[in-house]
Amino acid sequence: MTGDDTGRQQRFARLQALLAQRIVVLDGAMGTVLQGRGLTEADYRGTRFGDWSQDLKGNHDLLSITRPEVIGAIHREFLEAGADVIETNSFNSTAPSQGDYGLQELVAELNLAAARVAREAADEVAARTGRPRFVAGVLGPTNRTASLSPDVNDPGFRNISFDELVATYSIAARKLLEGGADFILVETVFDTLNARAALYAVAKLADDLAEPVPVMVSGTITDASGRTLSGQTTEAFWNSVRHVRPFMMGLNCALGAEDLRPYISELSRVADTGVSVHPNAGLPNEFGQYDDTPEHMARILGDFARAGFLNMVGGCCGTTPAHIRAICEAVAGCPPRAVPKLEPKLRLAGLEPLNIGPGSLFVNVGERTNVTGSAQFRRLIAADDYAGALAVALQQVENGAQVIDVNMDEGMLDSVAAMDRFLKLVAGEPDIARVPVMIDSSRWEVIEAGLKCVQGKAIVNSISLKEGEEAFLRQAREIRRHGAAAVVMAFDENGQADTVERRVAICERSYAVLREQAGFAPEDIIFDPNIFAVATGIEEHARYGLDFIEATRLIKQRLPGVRVSGGVSNVSFSFRGNNRVREAMHSVFLYHAIQAGMDMGIVNAGQLAIYEDIPAELREAVEDVILNRRADATERLLDMAGRYRDGDAARAAATDNAWREWPVSKRLSHALVKGIDEFIIADTEEARLQAAKPLDVIEGPLMDGMNIVGDLFGAGKMFLPQVVKSARVMKRAVAHLVPFIEQGQSGGVRKLGRIVVATVKGDVHDIGKNIVGVVLQCNNFEVIDLGVMVPGEKILQVAREQQADIIGLSGLITPSLDEMVHVAREMKRQKFTTPLLIGGATTSPAHTSVKIDPEYDGAVIYVKDASRAVGVAQKLITPGERERFTTETKDDSRLRRQRHAHKDRQAPQIGLADARRNKARVDFGTPPVPARLGVQLLDLDLQVLSRYIDWMPFFNAWEFHGKFPQILTDPVVGEAASGLWRDVREMLDRVLAEGWLTSRAVIGLFPANAVGDDDIAVYADESRAQPLAMLHQLRQQRAKPDGQAHLCLADYVAPRESGIRDYIGAFAVTAGLGAERRVAAFQRANDDYSAILLKALADRFAEAGAEYLHEQVRKQHWGFAPEESLDCAGLIAESYRGIRPAPGYPACPDHTEKATLWRLLDAERNAGIVLTEGYAMMPPASVSGWYLAHPEAKYFGVGRIGRDQAVDYARRKGVSLATVERWLAAALGYDAEAA
Repeated sequence: MTGDDTGRQQRFARLQALLAQRIVVLDGAMGTVLQGRGLTEADYRGTRFGDWSQDLKGNHDLLSITRPEVIGAIHREFLEAGADVIETNSFNSTAPSQGDYGLQELVAELNLAAARVAREAADEVAARTGRPRFVAGVLGPTNRTASLSPDVNDPGFRNISFDELVATYSIAARKLLEGGADFILVETVFDTLNARAALYAVAKLADDLAEPVPVMVSGTITDASGRTLSGQTTEAFWNSVRHVRPFMMGLNCALGAEDLRPYISELSRVADTGVSVHPNAGLPNEFGQYDDTPEHMARILGDFARAGFLNMVGGCCGTTPAHIRAICEAVAGCPPRAVPKLEPKLRLAGLEPLNIGPGSLFVNVGERTNVTGSAQFRRLIAADDYAGALAVALQQVENGAQVIDVNMDEGMLDSVAAMDRFLKLVAGEPDIARVPVMIDSSRWEVIEAGLKCVQGKAIVNSISLKEGEEAFLRQAREIRRHGAAAVVMAFDENGQADTVERRVAICERSYAVLREQAGFAPEDIIFDPNIFAVATGIEEHARYGLDFIEATRLIKQRLPGVRVSGGVSNVSFSFRGNNRVREAMHSVFLYHAIQAGMDMGIVNAGQLAIYEDIPAELREAVEDVILNRRADATERLLDMAGRYRDGDAARAAATDNAWREWPVSKRLSHALVKGIDEFIIADTEEARLQAAKPLDVIEGPLMDGMNIVGDLFGAGKMFLPQVVKSARVMKRAVAHLVPFIEQGQSGGVRKLGRIVVATVKGDVHDIGKNIVGVVLQCNNFEVIDLGVMVPGEKILQVAREQQADIIGLSGLITPSLDEMVHVAREMKRQKFTTPLLIGGATTSPAHTSVKIDPEYDGAVIYVKDASRAVGVAQKLITPGERERFTTETKDDSRLRRQRHAHKDRQAPQIGLADARRNKARVDFGTPPVPARLGVQLLDLDLQVLSRYIDWMPFFNAWEFHGKFPQILTDPVVGEAASGLWRDVREMLDRVLAEGWLTSRAVIGLFPANAVGDDDIAVYADESRAQPLAMLHQLRQQRAKPDGQAHLCLADYVAPRESGIRDYIGAFAVTAGLGAERRVAAFQRANDDYSAILLKALADRFAEAGAEYLHEQVRKQHWGFAPEESLDCAGLIAESYRGIRPAPGYPACPDHTEKATLWRLLDAERNAGIVLTEGYAMMPPASVSGWYLAHPEAKYFGVGRIGRDQAVDYARRKGVSLATVERWLAAALGYDAEAA
């Protein structure tokens, strides 16, 4: 041990003593203070880097070398403000971060210099003041993520590996300690796998130094979701890093102190170590600055201290020496938090924690993601169908697995690669990744690969003494460094234990080695005392079940704190092929093993019989086998097994028509609530004959039923498809009564209010509007639906003539927003006072408040969806409530405008010229040549397209959210979703059988090259003499980290000056031909449900057509991916080469570019698709766009553009700036009216 090491240990002992006395204060934001110093490029370069080829300003860490006196002075300012601990200026001193400046070779020097500067400052102030001061050696998160893919099209891709992170952190940590750091601080953790790499490096360093290295860890909760960027909750994050036994665990950055309160409170509860917080000075404002004053921040952190949350406190972004001084004063006199003593538990983590203790229920470990145990999973992995493999994992979780066991041990697989890819893909699926992973392999290199992919606390399955203590200890120590728990088999140099005595003896020996030599906590040890098959006919096997149970009881008695697990399906192996008997055996075995102390087991979570539900004779026979109660137990179970084979599936229940015996009024209400129209006309007529007048039927049983529907919908116990079905029943009943009402037998039907709704001029989308209309009708509003593409003048004319109580406007495409502003302006001019409702996919509260509300003096209300429409409408037709609600809405809009006025609208941070200099630089190589150039007409087979349908957007249209098909079994909406699924499948069958819809498409493949900076020239032929058309594109202008390009679609087409011959494609497809006629027929029959159903189905066919076309282009027409073989899930996940961006969408937000697309394809004549004046497509069930083939091409959002780009774009297109500003209003990063 060196003198420096001794000094560090002595200093850290003093820090520990100080932490026992009071709350210790950390420093503030080095970067914030540096920004106020006015340093220039020359300061960052110094003399040493004077001729460096890259800009260095902003690389604050470099100042530890080039301007150490500046860094030292800032350290002293924080120390003199009262900080006990200062952080080294090394946040970005890692190879990935320094690689942005070409300085990755300086990692060692930067960290050493940073530590020396901090040490000198701390020692100097300590000597001067007589107070000890300490140095935290900072390891920052880097600018890469080991748990997340930077490419949305490839969720399994990583731009850095665990080993690369370990390498750079190892160098950094060693030099920080060498330079005088008292402990290592791994901070601003947004990806726990990055942090685990850092902690692994520190653990290895401690082993090399043969002394402990104190560690502090601080994570970052990124937003109000309460999770890190990589998705973990606070407790899951703690569970994932607690294996290093940090002396301090905290949260910092991203949020201000006030917003961090619930998470620091949670951490204080779950962490049995010191707790720290160093928050930002509030959230960054629109200028990237921080507004929390020292007094405000200190008051909140003082509250934290008085609440007993803290052992250490400081500041992050935006905090200055003044903040630290105020914080010191605020926490002075507050006692430090008492570290709680928690019950020992196995504390695992995926994205969420799983804590297993003495009182925990049995933990199911899902077994189907195992190539050795599941033929289906093995086939999927062998076929490279990872989407299908993920579906298996998800099914396990949904069926109750709290951990998933992943095994890739198969002779024909590259098991290391398969484990690596699958676990990386799992990380991108939150519904799976929320549970911990059991990394299961008999090969150590596969286990290691898995450990380097999971950010949470995993379980290794398994290690044993099979190869002796040396190998066992080596593997155990490595698992410990990774922070995983371990399954330890009852297996030693003499083989697997098969008696109670051998099982217990091997486990006791393993326990001693793990505890005394590997540093394992008892709760991280999981013994598997070997579950073997019973009922094999071999006498020696008869006690295997009972021996496991008895061994489990002894292990739990003699080895306190450990857990017991096992592969449950092994016990029933002799009955493979008879699932009912196997499930009974699993259930009976677990019943007795759990009573003996078994904590967890690998079992198919979806195939466990309930113990009490097992037929008595079968349960008794199985228990005779498991517990070895009879000599003839196996024979008796074999004799009985044949009667319990699979095949007698549940029979469909007969329809319950008991309700048909009820009184007619009750039958009517029941039919409405259940959406049953089979008997509605007969029942309505029976009720009419009994009633004094026809209106009594409507205002009596029919409205009673609809009121129940409204109440159930409002309470979330009924869902949109069911409501629309109820409306269909109501309409048919009312339609039967109307002729009798018109004959004078009664007055008119009383309605709550009259609403005129329309899709505005230029827009043809109306599914959402129609659903809103039906829901309002269900709640006794009269709805006058004017349809689509309705001019504002007609909307207002009808509203005036019909004396509408409310007007509702809908739109899907961005040009509709301007039309809504026009309607509001006209309402003011014509002196309307009628409330105006705004809705549709492109609308928002902000646009409604900022653009529409100021144009009209009456109420202007944004309505997000159908479930909110009723409540809004009811308020607007209720006297007194209408005035209050209008005033409240106006005030809210006014406040939103004020907030908006102080924002820069996410304005571009860089100019167009700079953005163009940072365009994507791609290697074009030799672009693939299309098999055939020019335009081709295609008739598409709906039967084929049906296999390409992505169904989840269909359910989204009905306001269901989740994933398909899991939504069909959702405990809340599953019944309603399943009913909708049955209905759409029935309609799909009719569409295909009766030819209701026709799909047509046109594609074009053309020679093309990028010209200028952001345009693409399209040529008629290979002569490329004269452009046939020019496609104008837009470029991102928002600030980006170094190394990330400012993208434009033109970047993915070879520039003309390169001499490379490139190509582009175009397409337009519709599946809506014939829909209008069929929809009209449904509406005439008062069947809005079927009308909406067909429109939504046509939309799905159109999107499926686009997906199918793109596949055919990739494989045949362009032919750049002839061997591609993707299933529907792979297509939905966009796991293919190339993209098909559409005009009007994020990568090319200008709808007017569709005009060029239409000219190139002659789409109206060739596909029957018409463009409206607002550039919407008719029929609405249509899709169009471009094809780009470059392998690096990806989807992106242009975001806000600056006025410089708008002016340039207008020049390139040959139109006025006002025209560009009109069509790109939603994309402008400046106020066009003010400009």
